[in-house]
Amino acid sequence: MAGHASKQIDSKTLWGGKTSPFSTSYGKLMMWFFLVSDALTFSGFLIFYGANRHSYGGSWPIGEETFNSLPFLGHGYPLIYVALMTFILIVSSVTMVLAVEAGHRMDKRGVVKWMIATIIGGFFFLGSQAWEWSHFIHGSDFGKVELNDGSLAIVKGHFGEIEHFTVTKAGDHHHVGDKITEDLAHTYKHAVSEGHLNNNVITLHDGSEATVEKHENEHLKLLVKEDGGTHKKGDVIEGNEAAVIYEGIVNSGDADRVIYGANLEENEYGPNQYAQFFFFITGFHGFHVFTGVLINILILMGAIRGVYHKRGHYEMVEKTGLYWHFVDLVWVFVFTFFYLV
Repeated sequence: MAGHASKQIDSKTLWGGKTSPFSTSYGKLMMWFFLVSDALTFSGFLIFYGANRHSYGGSWPIGEETFNSLPFLGHGYPLIYVALMTFILIVSSVTMVLAVEAGHRMDKRGVVKWMIATIIGGFFFLGSQAWEWSHFIHGSDFGKVELNDGSLAIVKGHFGEIEHFTVTKAGDHHHVGDKITEDLAHTYKHAVSEGHLNNNVITLHDGSEATVEKHENEHLKLLVKEDGGTHKKGDVIEGNEAAVIYEGIVNSGDADRVIYGANLEENEYGPNQYAQFFFFITGFHGFHVFTGVLINILILMGAIRGVYHKRGHYEMVEKTGLYWHFVDLVWVFVFTFFYLV
């Protein structure tokens, strides 16, 4: 069988070091190194979150029960706003692709236009995440309640509107007969959690007492999340029984039987670890988005001044695009872990 002569490669074709074998610039290569290391960091956080969730014995919060509000529209829209945030962030990734493509064509106006659109999408996401955090921290209208048997339950239904407080006992600032109409929801929640509401009489911060003029709650449902003496995890209490139990707890005058919202020490939606992971991981991702927006603004300013056009390439836009796509991709995993699974 005849042998084949080896093919000779000339010195211009043969890679001899000093330059990238894939025609990749040093800046792009370093960006990829950073993104890979950052991906490992986020992976570690999410794996740790999954391990804690798996090892937890009680009921882990369900995304559609926790995040079910829309700005100005109230509750009853499970995951709608989070889905909108995610959609806007994905769209901003598309506009970044268009900015990079315009740079390849040396289209300065196109780069500027699509970079502005990307920055707007980033600001929308950051503002939406801030609103989600605020909603998560302040909690629902009902809170999480401790039943008489020691079990814990979250409450669903329609919260009756608070009209006003009528002062029946004067304090340092309020007089008998005064009608208080400001900051009602916050004052009401604080009084319930501190045990300052008893038989529909609320004790205000100045020592005055007032009756609460409030519409009745409707369609109440108690979802038991932690076992107690009588009720077990998964039990559902509905109808008049749920209304009687909830009103009895709220008007008992006992402190710490109702928890509103979440912080690093207590959590309306479930175990404390859930809130801690939520704040840390979504906050860490939000910091990446904020950094990405700042970088995009700097690159936009350079594009407007014509810096990259004079260089003859828009590689800085492409490198920024790599980071922005990474931020979007990470959010897809965070969204899946926290809101869907």
